[in-house]
Amino acid sequence: MHFTTQLSDELGRYLDVASTQLKLSASNMANVDTPGYHAKGVDFYSEMKRSLNEINSGGSGTDHSMDIVQVGGLLERPDGNNVSMEREGLTLAESQLHFRAGEELLKDQFKIVLSAIQDK
Repeated sequence: MHFTTQLSDELGRYLDVASTQLKLSASNMANVDTPGYHAKGVDFYSEMKRSLNEINSGGSGTDHSMDIVQVGGLLERPDGNNVSMEREGLTLAESQLHFRAGEELLKDQFKIVLSAIQDK
């Protein structure tokens, strides 16, 4: 049997988006010395808004792929690479905070469900 709520679905998507950004930041950092490499990312808030709209209209919030885009506005080095370790460090920290917050909120949701089951 599968127990979910709209909030748990939303939190699951929140974790998916945060996880994707963590992976992209790690990939960007790994490619800091790759000539011609351009930093990639997701617009966290746009992805969440799109997912929440999908969930609120009856979908699962996971029926689409995330828009992974090249990050614009970064200074490009002579070798064509535009990865900024400072930016990636900040993005990594922000994504970790997003993930940790979503994890804690999801744990609280599971505690509520468990409590309801145990009270019966």
